[in-house]
Amino acid sequence: MKHSYYNKVKLCLVLALSIIGISIYGQGKGFVVGVVTDTLNRPIEFANIAIQNTNMGSSSDENGRYRLKVVSNQRLVFLVTCVGYIPNSFELTIENEERREVNIKLIPISNRIEEVSVISTRRKFGNIEKINTKSLEFIPDASGNFESILKSLPGVSSSNELSSQYSVRGGNFDENLVYVNGVEIYRPSLVRSGQQEGLSFVNSDMVSGVEFSSGGFNAEYGDKMSSVLNIKYRKPEKNAANVNISLLGANFTVEGLSKNKKITHITGFRYKTSKYLLNTLDAKGDYRPVYLDLQSYLNYDISPKFSMSFLGSYSTNKYQFIPGDRETRFGTFNNALQLKVYYEGQEINTFETALGAVSAEFKPNDNLLFKLTSSGFVTYEHETYDLLGEYLLNELDNSLGSSTYGDSLINVGIGGSLSHARNFLNTRVLSVDNSNIWVSGVNKLKWGVKYQHEMVDDQISEWKLIDSSGYSVPISPDELKLSYALKTSNTLNSNRINGYVQDELNISGGKFNYIITAGARLSYWDYNNEYIFSPRASITAEPSWRKDISFHLSGGFYYQPPFYKELRFTNGILNPSIKSQKSIQFVLGSEYRFMAWDRPFRFTSELYYKNLSNLIPYKVDNVSIRYSGKNMAKGYAYGLDLKINGELVSGAESWASLSVMRTYESIANDTYIDPNISILHTGYYPRPTDQRVNFGVFFQDYLPGNPTFRVHLSAHFSTGLPVSAPINVTQYSPITRMPSYKRIDIGFSKIFKDDVGKGGAKLNGVKWLKGLWVSAEVFNLLNINNTVSYLWVQTVNNQENESGTYAVPNYLTSRRINIKLTAKF
Repeated sequence: MKHSYYNKVKLCLVLALSIIGISIYGQGKGFVVGVVTDTLNRPIEFANIAIQNTNMGSSSDENGRYRLKVVSNQRLVFLVTCVGYIPNSFELTIENEERREVNIKLIPISNRIEEVSVISTRRKFGNIEKINTKSLEFIPDASGNFESILKSLPGVSSSNELSSQYSVRGGNFDENLVYVNGVEIYRPSLVRSGQQEGLSFVNSDMVSGVEFSSGGFNAEYGDKMSSVLNIKYRKPEKNAANVNISLLGANFTVEGLSKNKKITHITGFRYKTSKYLLNTLDAKGDYRPVYLDLQSYLNYDISPKFSMSFLGSYSTNKYQFIPGDRETRFGTFNNALQLKVYYEGQEINTFETALGAVSAEFKPNDNLLFKLTSSGFVTYEHETYDLLGEYLLNELDNSLGSSTYGDSLINVGIGGSLSHARNFLNTRVLSVDNSNIWVSGVNKLKWGVKYQHEMVDDQISEWKLIDSSGYSVPISPDELKLSYALKTSNTLNSNRINGYVQDELNISGGKFNYIITAGARLSYWDYNNEYIFSPRASITAEPSWRKDISFHLSGGFYYQPPFYKELRFTNGILNPSIKSQKSIQFVLGSEYRFMAWDRPFRFTSELYYKNLSNLIPYKVDNVSIRYSGKNMAKGYAYGLDLKINGELVSGAESWASLSVMRTYESIANDTYIDPNISILHTGYYPRPTDQRVNFGVFFQDYLPGNPTFRVHLSAHFSTGLPVSAPINVTQYSPITRMPSYKRIDIGFSKIFKDDVGKGGAKLNGVKWLKGLWVSAEVFNLLNINNTVSYLWVQTVNNQENESGTYAVPNYLTSRRINIKLTAKF
């Protein structure tokens, strides 16, 4: 009987274990992943994704991505919440080992409730702003470059639609940091004009996230004085393709992932030709610009803790121009002038760039990340031209009602110029960069170190001969003198080492919630044996009793170590004693989020001051910067930046920005001789980037009840920049200002099908077509002649053979219409 009892017990145990085993097998695991976005497809950070009646949940990261481990073979209810958005929910049943992708869209709360604050579009955390790249697809812009979205941001200035270069808060083009996936990007050195520039590095079709700071940025970013642009390329989550064709070129992007989803790739090809635009310039001739670019970004998740990636790029920008003639009318009503030039010769410029970067990431746990990146950057720049120009400078008849009104009356000058250049620059930069992150509770610690080796080979041979009425200018009775000449050859091999440490502390509770960041950088360059120490800090405060407003204060010491161009004296010799330029910055800002017309809006303001020292004076001609090669100036910059952005119509973001600033510098013991042979002390004078007022607008709208018909308007106004004397004159203080820059571009789009499948009924049935729209764009709608630089014409104008100098404006492009087709698969 006892034996029988034990047999029953054994049987019960076997059955129980079997049931438990079956239950365990039936409740395997699966994964739910995806992206949380708002109505404008912008990622939402800190959204909570929880499973009802369980303690399982996750939150979205800065890119809106989330990953949640769940029990399989059960009907689960998911709840999605975020402050300022209407809660969402959905139900799923996940099979064992299944990985289901669910993308979630949250709608902002329309009605403001006292207990719930509304988070408006694109939160700005301290001095870093996250930029919505969705609008890039619709911004009408002649350059077609990614940087077009920056030009309407507060503090950013660009008065050249052909160029991707921009200045920030009184800095020049060389003072902006640009990173793509943590790899620093360099701008060409020999480019003189926007039409030579071609494609910028960033491929907007590959971008997933953008962060921008116009000053006061943290220690984790490098050593430059003005701004930082941090771009992340997309890690694909599905197979897709994108095609964009217009009168100015074409783009093609393809992305995908392997069956096990461990390997992802995204590759983009771009072709651009600006011949259609350049034919509107005053200089007529045969323009042959061809710009090509190929980029690829690969990822391999070897294990959940270890991954590797590769970023590769090759681009070639070739600009060939065979000029014919030029006619430019300028001056005032009382002194109307006309320049007529007949050319011979040609200009050929080639800029080739290649970049390769391999990164390895190791994440032993959720709190620790190690990253090692090895990169190589190579650029070959060739600038060659032989141009003979024979010119006539005439005064025009300005008498209203005259039968010869607008015709030439008097010849002011006649002459010719012969320009020659054979400039070759080869730059190679090799670097190894280690960056790490450790998160512990309310602390986030970042630290890193970077080694960089630079090799530069530079050969410059350029000169200019001016002849006016049979006289060589400058006039010499004994010899033939060139107006300008520079011939030099330099080689530079140097090493840089820099490191940083930064801690971020989040403090909650009490009347305010704080984010406090403090850190420092230490850098060394063996060319001039210079050490620089750069402490930086920022604090963001948000009232716990009113979360629709926040304040931030940031500042520190920011240095601009010379790269190569800054080293050269005006005679081409390198200066081994040169030091880093220095900027002590303070930035005070606020952000206010509010509702209007039942839609979210955001108003930001920043007040800043920069104390500048060890400055290297320079002159700007179009996009070319010529440095003096010496630390011989001090200066300052201060200003106010304002911006408001939001949805004037649902689902279409618009914004407007206003910047007011002033930047001056002073060269110690600087004097010059005026036309009256008087010695004058310069004192403080406007820097070449002293653009007092900048106003930018991007506006989107669509037909009521039919959002597939849209209009996109981009408008810019900037006061005139200071104009320095020609490069062969040593005076750095400005002699005049350019006219203000005024431009309006407008685009009209018809969306046949968008990313979420809305559009015409016929196309909704085409499963392989994800999106399709056609745009018509009008560049320079008002056909305004904007001045980008000046052509300096010298003449012999009296019996004493004294030469006169005339600044003839170089105008930018006129009105043009562009047609663009975009398709997504």
